[in-house]
Amino acid sequence: MTKQTKGTYHLISLGCPKNLVDSESMAELLNRQGMNPVGLPEDAEFLIVNTCGFLQAARDEAIGVLTDLASEKMSWQKLIAAGCMTERHRQEIIANVPGIDGLLGTRRWMDILDVIEETEKGRKSLPYTHFPEVQTVGRDEKGTHRAAVQGGSAYLKIADGCRRACAYCTIPLIKGTLASRPMDKILEDARALADRGLQEIVLIAQDVTDYGHDLQIKDGLTKLLEKLVKTVPNVPWIRLLYTFPGYVTRPLMELMAAEPQILPYLDMPLQHADPAVLKAMHRPSDMGAVRETLFTIRDLMPEAALRTTFIVGYPNEDEAAFQNLVDFTREVQFDHMGAFTYSFEPGAPAEPLGDPIPEETKIERLETLMQAQAEISLSRNQPFIGRTLDVLIEGVDEENGISIGRSYRDAPEIDGLVILEDLAPVGEMVPVQINSALTHDLVGRLAQPKAD
Repeated sequence: MTKQTKGTYHLISLGCPKNLVDSESMAELLNRQGMNPVGLPEDAEFLIVNTCGFLQAARDEAIGVLTDLASEKMSWQKLIAAGCMTERHRQEIIANVPGIDGLLGTRRWMDILDVIEETEKGRKSLPYTHFPEVQTVGRDEKGTHRAAVQGGSAYLKIADGCRRACAYCTIPLIKGTLASRPMDKILEDARALADRGLQEIVLIAQDVTDYGHDLQIKDGLTKLLEKLVKTVPNVPWIRLLYTFPGYVTRPLMELMAAEPQILPYLDMPLQHADPAVLKAMHRPSDMGAVRETLFTIRDLMPEAALRTTFIVGYPNEDEAAFQNLVDFTREVQFDHMGAFTYSFEPGAPAEPLGDPIPEETKIERLETLMQAQAEISLSRNQPFIGRTLDVLIEGVDEENGISIGRSYRDAPEIDGLVILEDLAPVGEMVPVQINSALTHDLVGRLAQPKAD
């Protein structure tokens, strides 16, 4: 082993932004220990994969990445699997990834250095596994920042785990119940992000509207935001991902309407709109209350962008239930929508229902729903033609003179983009005059300063 490879690591983060935050926190612990990140796996002493285990497709991806690394691994390298998949499917990893050296559960991501130390001992038998019996994700963050910076934006985790009982979901089995972070720690992290000149802080958790419940803080998200806007007054955008039906309170909506920093953007994954399907999902099924919340938001914030997520093909979804979903989508006119076919998950509460709906039927329904949403998205985009929007620039194509960014209506990675037919600095906020609308994106030019 050369001096260049000793004490180096290559970390791959799979899955959602919440996983990315955990990866950044692990990297912070490794760097603090004097280890150095490297860009190529062949140059690293330690190969670390922070896996996603939410759906079978994510687990397949994780196994693929791990087996690829294992097949090329040199005798002096150590391969470690961390994250969500290891928490419930560790035996699958051990069985399918020859040469795996260590496994670390997502609830104890902060123990990465302990796993590093154990794998350095060169065990010749089974891989070292680190899965202490704990009920929640650990709160002992060892002084790390719980944020992940991407360009001019950052994800900031405010809680982990989930106390909901959604029938299709295994997150509570993976992460444990809700574990909110202390408010002062969140504000400290936000202050550090503001000091770096970031333009956007995206608050994330499995359910941000449940923040503080375990800390006995009533309407905790509203109280956190009240302090946050005062703590980081120079951060233009504060965005919320993800909210839960029935927990977007009137005080929260009024605060969002009153504070320009808190973007008029709401992501509420509803999962369905038919009451019978929602009851089978163990989800809130009072669609009248959901409508009232969504329309109140638009009443208080006429510029609000609404986003949701739906599952099609749930075991008890018949044609009438699916039509209810399509009709509801057309009624509410969401700005953005994600939709997925139902994925059967062994061990989830819905397991006894089986997976009776044929895959081709699921795909047909998905295509029908997404076609309806495409028409809605275009109609929601068209009124912005001729208007000027602040756009956070995320990338440039110098050869073609184009920049790519997002407006307040677009969350990172999941929504549309603003295509700017000019060059602008990455990480900066610029005014853009919109001149055309696509199905999901807007197109514009740099706005000219108004003459005095």
